[in-house]
Amino acid sequence: MAAVHLRIGDLVWGKLGRYPPWPGKIVSPPKDLKKPRGKKCHFVKFFGTEDHAWIKVEQLKPYHPHKEEMIKINKGKRFQQAVDAVEDFLKKAKGKEQDCKGDSKGKKAPSKPLKILEEDDEDLSALRDPSEKDLTDSDPEPSAMERLGAGPGSGFKWETSPVKDDPHFHHFLLSQSEKPASSMEPISKRLKIIEEVTGSTSIQAADSTAINGSITPTDKRIGFLGLGLMGSGIVSNLLKMGHVVTVWNRTAEKCDLFIQEGARLGRTPAEVASMCDITFSCVSDPKAARDLVLGPSGVLQGIRPGKCYIEMSTVDPETITELSQVITSRGGRFLEAPVAGSQQLSNDGMLVILAAGDRTVYEDCSSCFQAMGKTSFFLGEAGNAARMMLILNMVQGSFMATIAEGLTLAQATGQSQQTFLDILCQGQMASTFVDQKCQNILQGNFKPDYYLKHIQKDLRLAISMGDMANHPTPMAAAANEVYKRAKALDQSDNDISAVYRAYIH
Repeated sequence: MAAVHLRIGDLVWGKLGRYPPWPGKIVSPPKDLKKPRGKKCHFVKFFGTEDHAWIKVEQLKPYHPHKEEMIKINKGKRFQQAVDAVEDFLKKAKGKEQDCKGDSKGKKAPSKPLKILEEDDEDLSALRDPSEKDLTDSDPEPSAMERLGAGPGSGFKWETSPVKDDPHFHHFLLSQSEKPASSMEPISKRLKIIEEVTGSTSIQAADSTAINGSITPTDKRIGFLGLGLMGSGIVSNLLKMGHVVTVWNRTAEKCDLFIQEGARLGRTPAEVASMCDITFSCVSDPKAARDLVLGPSGVLQGIRPGKCYIEMSTVDPETITELSQVITSRGGRFLEAPVAGSQQLSNDGMLVILAAGDRTVYEDCSSCFQAMGKTSFFLGEAGNAARMMLILNMVQGSFMATIAEGLTLAQATGQSQQTFLDILCQGQMASTFVDQKCQNILQGNFKPDYYLKHIQKDLRLAISMGDMANHPTPMAAAANEVYKRAKALDQSDNDISAVYRAYIH
C-alpha cells in the first residue's frame, strides 16, 4: 500500500504495542516534550481517553479509509464510545465550518481549507468522550477494550490476535492523570498530586515517551544482579526499551542470552556497581541479598558517592535497614523495590513495583519501572516496601493453600474438581490467578512461575514480622506448615501451586 502523508490535524488510527488500533488525532506536542531521536513519528491524542503518545508513522493509518475495517475487528464498549466521540467531534467541526461559510457569505472564500483544529490548539477537550468520567468510576465492565480474533483488511499488517479484557489500558500511554490539566506536568509535580490524594505515590507510565509500546529510556547506565525467574524478564524488558544494561549472575552462563541481546557483562557485583549509575539486584532471600552487598567483591566495594543501589528482592525489613545503612554510609543512594507478580508477568512487563527509601532514586528510575511493570508505588521510608510485600505474599500463599485444600476436599468427597473450578470462576473469587493455578493443578503442570520455596520463605518472614508487632497470624502459620510439608515432598523448585501435593501424599 502506498505511503500516506499525515500532518497535524489529521484523524488517524494509532497502534501502540500489543494494544489494538485506537482512534486519535495528530496534534502539536507540548513545547517541553521532545520528539524521540531517530524515530519518525507523530504526537497523537486519543479519543475517549486522556491518553497521548508519540506513535511511529508505520503504526498510523488515516481514519476514514480504515474506519469500517477497524469497527469490524474491535467490538469493545470503550472502543465504540471512542468512535462515537470521533463522530461527535466531526459533526461539531462540520457545524463550525458551515457557520463560518454562512458568516462569510458574499465575501471572498479563504484560500486555504478550514482545519478541524488549529495546529497550536492546546484545548484538546473535544477529543474526550463526554461519558469518560462515568466510565472511570462506575463502568461495570473492568476492561478498557475487547478485541475480536477476526483478521484485519488487506491494507493492514497490525496484529489482531484476541486479547482478554485489560483493566490497565489507561496505563499504557504517556498521560495517566485523572486530571487533564496535570497530564503533561513534570513527574515531580504530578507525583505530588497523587500523593496528596492517596497518601502514597504511584508512577503509571507518567514521565517517559511511549513509542509503539516503548518508552524513552534514561541515559543512566543500569546494572542488574540476579537473573532468576523474575530478574530475567526484568532485564529483557529493560533491554527491549533501550536501556544500557550491565548484567551479573552467580551462574555466569545465564548471562549469555542477555549479552546476545545487547547487555554488557560484569565480572563481579563490585564491578557492576562501580561501572553503573544505578544497580538493581533481585535474589532469593535475605542471606543472598546480604552476601551480594557485603561479601567478597560485593556491591559495597563498588559504591561511590552518588551511586544508586536498588534492592528488588523480597526480604525482611531488618535486612533492608541494614543494607540501606551500609550503602548510604559510603555516600550511595538506596531504594528498595520488591515486585509483586510472577515469571509470566515479569516477561510481559506487567509487574507491580513497591518502592521505599530515597525518593529521588525512585524518580530517576521511572523509565526502568515503566519498562518492567504496569505500575509502581512509593511507600515512604526504607522498610515499608518490604513490609507491604510480605503482607501481600502472605495473603497470596495462604490463599493458594486454601484453594489446594478445596480441590482435594472436592475429590475426597466425590465431587468433580473441574466443576468446582468452573463454579469458583463464575463467582466473586474469579480471577486469572485462580483459573491458571487450578488448571495447572488439574493438568499436573507445576512448572515454576513463582517458586514454592520462595512463598514459604515469605510466609515465614511475614509470621516473624507479625510476632515483632505482637500481631497474630494464625492463618499464615497454618499455611506455612502446609508449604513446609510440600518442601519435604521435594516440591521446593516447583510452582507455588504444587502445595496441592501436600494434601495428596
